Amino acid sequence: MAGANVLEINDLNFESEVLKSSVPFLLDFGAVWCGPCRALAPIVDKLAAELQGKARVGKLDIDEAPATASKFGIKGVPTVLVFKDGKEAGRHVGVTSKETLAKLLGV
Repeated sequence: MAGANVLEINDLNFESEVLKSSVPFLLDFGAVWCGPCRALAPIVDKLAAELQGKARVGKLDIDEAPATASKFGIKGVPTVLVFKDGKEAGRHVGVTSKETLAKLLGV
């Protein structure tokens, strides 16, 4: 489902992969049944490839990781959250451009 540079995130690895990341982490909350999520996927994949070493990118399926989605109040998908130093540092709801996501990441 995710591109080569995109981590699959779930309730079990969220803390170790996202919150403990030493670089900014962009996390795409989505679902397999979500059309706009499928539209955003190649944008997220391309950003992940371009940002190797500067930031990490992951995708989380809200149906497979409901605890994490609930913890961050994800009401609609796609929602992209940026984490820095273990805290939410940015949020965007809906399909967007690679440039907007890069700006959200601050890279």
